[in-house]
Amino acid sequence: MSESAIRVGATAPAFSLPDQDGVPVPLSSLRGSWVVLYFYPKDDTPGCTTEACEFSEGIEAFRGLDAVVLGCSADSPEKHRAFIKNHDLAVRLLSDRDHAVMEAYGAWGEKSMYGRTTMGVIRSTVLIDPDGRIAFHWPKVKAAGHAEKVREKLAELRG
Repeated sequence: MSESAIRVGATAPAFSLPDQDGVPVPLSSLRGSWVVLYFYPKDDTPGCTTEACEFSEGIEAFRGLDAVVLGCSADSPEKHRAFIKNHDLAVRLLSDRDHAVMEAYGAWGEKSMYGRTTMGVIRSTVLIDPDGRIAFHWPKVKAAGHAEKVREKLAELRG
């Protein structure tokens, strides 16, 4: 699927991925809550650490808005556990080893870095409403300050 497959108002692509403890997290189990699903390239890298720490620092504000925050990368649950421990993270991290969920959400594709084109994770975020529909999509994200932008948009959409 391409990035254009993610449309506001469309049903969010279904998934079930293991979290940092290996516990399956099906999207359907989160019905009734807002879901912040952010995709990031790699645990313990500078931008990804900034983003995870900012979401963690704001976790109470997200909970106050009835939102669950999920980070997703191709890293293993073991790497996620170490990342959480190293940075005292409060977000749940999902492991998408085969990139299937990232592909469904337009978060896996061609990236250009230093003049080279490679396939990889596209840092992006999807906000899913309590009925399982796409409420907002950030197709390309800068890590620093992003969590606050997501919180503001969530507050705006909730009214």
